[in-house]
Amino acid sequence: MLFKFKSKAASDLIMLEADARRLLKIILDKDPVQGILLAVDLPAAIAALEAAVAQDEALRKQRAAQNESEEEAAERADDGEAKLQEAISLAQRAAPMMKLLKLSQAQGADVVWGV
Repeated sequence: MLFKFKSKAASDLIMLEADARRLLKIILDKDPVQGILLAVDLPAAIAALEAAVAQDEALRKQRAAQNESEEEAAERADDGEAKLQEAISLAQRAAPMMKLLKLSQAQGADVVWGV
């Protein structure tokens, strides 16, 4: 299933369900299938997303600092899906949403979404 985010301030943003739900959970503490984020609520949404990205980056740096033996054990597990998830950071996943939210905030436009 795809989520489609719309705003008068920018072009539509289409995301896969898992990514959209993850970002909505960060922004709203829930992940509704459709909804609206009012322009007055955008600063709080942007702050929540930026905080989550900063936390994720700190966690990624901490994991990178772990000793080599743990990394070797993870490689031996040969879990391709886990490696793929680790390869793509929250910052990369959230960048299009962040751009949409900031453009919408600048123009005072609401953001709506649905499937």
